[in-house]
Amino acid sequence: WSGYLVQAKEPGITVARDVRTGEVARRRPADQEFFRVGMSHHRCYRNKATSRFLVLGRSGVELVDVDSGEATADHWVRGACQYGVMPANGLLYAPSHSCACFIEAKLNGFNALAPRRAPVGNEVAEPAEARLQRGPAYDEPIDAKPPRPADWPTYRHNAARSGATAVAVPAKLAPRWKTELGGRLSSVVVTEGKLWVAQIDAHTLHALDADTGERAWTYTAGGRIDSPPTIWQGRVLFGAADGWVYCLRADDGRLVWRFRAAPEDRRVVAYDQLESVWPLHGNVLVKDGVAFAAAGRSSFIDGGIRLVRLDACTGRLLSETQLHQRDPETGHAPQDIVHGFDMPGFLPDVLSSDGSSVFMRQARFNLAGEAMDERTPHLFSQAGFLDDSWWHRTYWIYGVKMFAGWGGWPRAGEQVPAGRLLVHDGETIYGFGRTVYARHGSHAGLPQTFLDEVWPPQERRPTHYQLFATPLDPKTTVERQKAAQQARRTEPAEKPYEYVWNAELPFLVRAMVLAEGTLLLAGPPDPLVADAPTAAWDGRLGGLLHAVKASDGRTLAEYSLASPPVFDGMVAAAGRLYLATLDGRVVCMGEQP
Repeated sequence: WSGYLVQAKEPGITVARDVRTGEVARRRPADQEFFRVGMSHHRCYRNKATSRFLVLGRSGVELVDVDSGEATADHWVRGACQYGVMPANGLLYAPSHSCACFIEAKLNGFNALAPRRAPVGNEVAEPAEARLQRGPAYDEPIDAKPPRPADWPTYRHNAARSGATAVAVPAKLAPRWKTELGGRLSSVVVTEGKLWVAQIDAHTLHALDADTGERAWTYTAGGRIDSPPTIWQGRVLFGAADGWVYCLRADDGRLVWRFRAAPEDRRVVAYDQLESVWPLHGNVLVKDGVAFAAAGRSSFIDGGIRLVRLDACTGRLLSETQLHQRDPETGHAPQDIVHGFDMPGFLPDVLSSDGSSVFMRQARFNLAGEAMDERTPHLFSQAGFLDDSWWHRTYWIYGVKMFAGWGGWPRAGEQVPAGRLLVHDGETIYGFGRTVYARHGSHAGLPQTFLDEVWPPQERRPTHYQLFATPLDPKTTVERQKAAQQARRTEPAEKPYEYVWNAELPFLVRAMVLAEGTLLLAGPPDPLVADAPTAAWDGRLGGLLHAVKASDGRTLAEYSLASPPVFDGMVAAAGRLYLATLDGRVVCMGEQP
């Protein structure tokens, strides 16, 4: 419709008028109902156009072919507020946004999207055997040491990602050793007398002596390693952004095998480095000798996400599930997938398990890797376990669903245990989070006249961060969320669960561990009360470490840290506390002499 004035009428673009005469030059039928997806008005940025497409901004990015009038609704990607997206250079640039609509499936970050390739990558070209590489230690014996209760063998201690251990850590602590590695570090795992930590941007996994901090060995992969490995029967299993799953021998770091979970060896530039179009998170879930890993960025692009199941001993592919939300023939999303603000779709994450199911964010799979419709309560973050941005519209919950939309995102936080970080022992859940989850946020710093006009005083509830404990009841959790979904209540008058105790802290908890009856908490000073807020957030003002009695919230001990831990970067093993810090060090603290 080049050269014409496009007229927007509900529901959508239906008429093009000649810019000289105003006469109707072209018409197209009204958009299908799925095109509007319950959003009765145009969204947060203006429409744009190219010589081939109208690029609309209703629910996400909608493309209307100027020749045929055919519309494609891409609700899984959108642009920034006001500015929107930019079609240029044959690409579609989608800047970072703060939108909570379609929060379970929407692509985040600054992305440059290109036309799909042919073939789309729906079929894996190479056989599974060609994707498996055997290392020099493949046929060598491996000392499969039995697990010890005092160890911390995987991310957040176990497959449920509980962040809790039954092994005690003394409240009175003193530094034992520290080792400087430099750069961004992942969290750590400790077992078999060693500590493993990833130097993320250097693609390097380090094994340190857990007693002394001396380096035992290092291994460099082909891409970033964003989280610590899983140690299983003398093997070190992890994924990397190059699209491969690695298995090393724990004793000396020699390669046993590696399997390319990515369907092909294709690269893209991400954060100034080359990595696979289908990257993997570092931590690999191991259940009954089967390693689970997910490769990909979204179920809507590049043929979707691959959920692979591998034999942890041999690397042999047991199954591969393709999580793809687009029609392989047309490339369009099915018309019946959108309901209100919820849209089926998958985003990758560190996987978790309750023993009978595997979870990827809100999504649930059986142990054969098949998607399941029925959800079950578990610990997850809709932004992903590794997201450290503290995006105000996402947080961790123990529940079944994260609601979407401007009025929906606070609802889960009012219905089930929620916070920036959560840990639990199966009976009680401990968290650090907001006292109130509401669409107006904390309204700190906003003019009173503006507040009175937009949010009446009776709707405003001031919020702050707190440490809390609340009973963990999975059955009640499901009932709460189902009832809330039916009622569609945005802001309940009060939380439907009670605190055992709650307390305020003088710092932001960026790492939390439950060790027997003690909560270990660490983080930077509260930026809102610090003299230099940015420096506090960045860790340049040091950090604080508190030991808190889990039964009543009473502070047992306080310590100063030269640098706060990386997000969720603290573990407890063999009676000691280990931290990966923002200044690139690994620190061990043990019982005070």
